[in-house]
Amino acid sequence: MRPEDGVEALWRDLALDPPFAHGGPPVHAILRAEPEDFEVEERLGFEPDGGPAHVLVLVEKRAANTLFVARRLAAAAGVHAAEVGFAGLKDRHALARQWFSLPARPGAPAAGFQGDGFTVLAVHPHSRKLRRGALAGNRFRLRLRQVTGDLTALAVRLAAVAAQGVPNYFGPQRFGREGSNLARVQSWLGSGRLPAGREPRAFVLSAARSLAFNAVLARRVATGSWNRLLPGEVVSLAGSASVFATEQVDEELERRCAAADLHPSGPLCGAGGLQPRDEAAAVEQAALQALAGLPEALTGAGLRGERRALRLCPQAFGYQQTADVLELAFELPRGCFATALLREFAATDAAIGEED
Repeated sequence: MRPEDGVEALWRDLALDPPFAHGGPPVHAILRAEPEDFEVEERLGFEPDGGPAHVLVLVEKRAANTLFVARRLAAAAGVHAAEVGFAGLKDRHALARQWFSLPARPGAPAAGFQGDGFTVLAVHPHSRKLRRGALAGNRFRLRLRQVTGDLTALAVRLAAVAAQGVPNYFGPQRFGREGSNLARVQSWLGSGRLPAGREPRAFVLSAARSLAFNAVLARRVATGSWNRLLPGEVVSLAGSASVFATEQVDEELERRCAAADLHPSGPLCGAGGLQPRDEAAAVEQAALQALAGLPEALTGAGLRGERRALRLCPQAFGYQQTADVLELAFELPRGCFATALLREFAATDAAIGEED
């Protein structure tokens, strides 16, 4: 085996098949037999402020990706696509209700405007462009079909997931169809050149950052520390982007971590930012050293170092099973993947693809 073959295999495992925290899934099911089986609705976390400069546009899209809808809205409003704002990408093969922003212009799309695969549901005046990440979270309603396997173990696993959470992996969508973005990351590392164009460059950097985070989280899962604080931890405060450093883990921090008020964190690699120390740093560095210079390349690309919670705890989690159909409802914070939750209790085949 060539050295690069080993790197490729490691990367694919971290992107597409990282280790489980609760054991292998006890059942198998079909996901997205039709787009309506995967419903997602954005929660902005704020109300439109009535300002005159922009409009917030609520769109329902079916089997259409976010960038396609953004370009169609821009064309209808007579503005450049770069002037359209949205908080994040949503799955193509889903029924999604997503917010966009447009500069306020006469003739901009109004409620009822339709395009290929989408409909404008509402338009509200707002003072600012909607920025990436300007989102509280997402509500999901999912339907798994043809569920087979150990249904008793499934009930136990669902209870464990609800009570303990799951590893907050970046999902396979982040790495492209069958991990195709990993080859682009390797090409960047080999040549030192990022792709031309804002969107291709962003996809490569995002995949690279996500891979590094998954590597650290996989190491923490393997050592049984993904859901507990280590000495020297950079701690993530649940429900916010706030983090703080700690040297020793006292009883109060352990209590708050057990209550899911605090989480251990992993790196979104870049320059600066809070860094772990002691045992937390040793585990993190051991995981990153296996990535063939990727963290250093991300720092050199001008990204700012940030932190992301290692643990994902779903809110408003509920489920109902009827015959061989499992219906789920839950809410996740922004930037978190429903597939990271699903994989801990169900091995799924997508009847149709799942990347945006």
